[in-house]
Amino acid sequence: MKFTINITLKKGVLDPQGLAIKNSLMTSGFQNIIEVKQGKLIEIDIDEENYDNAKKEVSKMCDKLLANTVIEDYKIMLNQ
Repeated sequence: MKFTINITLKKGVLDPQGLAIKNSLMTSGFQNIIEVKQGKLIEIDIDEENYDNAKKEVSKMCDKLLANTVIEDYKIMLNQ
């Protein structure tokens, strides 16, 4: 079962990489940018047939290692 995990900074946490990307885009002529957030995208293929068990396992992975839950949020999506 394949999952995609999208990890982003929580609202209100300073995102210097996002700000640098925004500034570069605006310098390149894209003046209609309001905000840019930079994050991580992780794809995991897990050997589990049961969706609920697999999602719980991936969530544990995020909480223990993949995301810093103090400053980051994550969303887990099943790949079809």
